Amino acid sequence: MSTVKIEQKNHICQAIIDHPKSHNAINFAVMDKLEALLDELEQDSDIRCFILSGSGQKTFISGGDLREFHTIKTAEEAKPMAKRMLSILTRIEKLPCWTIAAINGAAYGGGCEMMLAFDFRMAAPRATFGFTQGKFYLPPGWGGLTRLVEKVGRSTALLWLGEAKVVDAETALHHDLIDHITKTNDWQKEVWKRAQNLTRNDRPFIKNLKQGALRITKARWEAINAELDSFAQFWESDLHEERVQKFLDRK
Repeated sequence: MSTVKIEQKNHICQAIIDHPKSHNAINFAVMDKLEALLDELEQDSDIRCFILSGSGQKTFISGGDLREFHTIKTAEEAKPMAKRMLSILTRIEKLPCWTIAAINGAAYGGGCEMMLAFDFRMAAPRATFGFTQGKFYLPPGWGGLTRLVEKVGRSTALLWLGEAKVVDAETALHHDLIDHITKTNDWQKEVWKRAQNLTRNDRPFIKNLKQGALRITKARWEAINAELDSFAQFWESDLHEERVQKFLDRK
């Protein structure tokens, strides 16, 4: 069974993370599918908008698959995994088409990091956002710290990460973490309407706007890449190991 379902029509590509048993967590199979999809999106001049959502009604993306990734014990092993995800998010951010994260439910940890790489973030009213990496004694490792500070400001970002905060959609909108809350939990129509409105111009026009918006300091990309080292160091700590094991034992 595919872990990522893909639909394409009218210049729009929608991908749905379909891994319900682990609450749409990111594992190596999902990473494989996303990388293959990005290969296509980077080359397919017909696609003008890419939408990503999660399957079901409860969860967008719950973060990394702790049960699968728990086999990774050392910083040397953790860094390539995190670097791979950081590369996926950077490729999403640099796509020459519009991107929309359609947050259909809860987004936790790496799920929040994922959505921050998209041009636009539209959420169902029931969506919640949890910067819960700290519960597992981890900082963000996929560029999420840098992108979160960009979106909500330094103080709010540090407060949410320090408290492992979970916020509702209204709070997320108030702090500019997301751009829009759909009128109902049946978010598909509103998201597709936004996507259709964005596809009126071709990819050269879209690419020009997006590249212009990314003409910012080199330090920003250095900050994103620097998250890898600290993430890997905390990953191999005894405290991280203990907290993840305690979480898995409850399952």
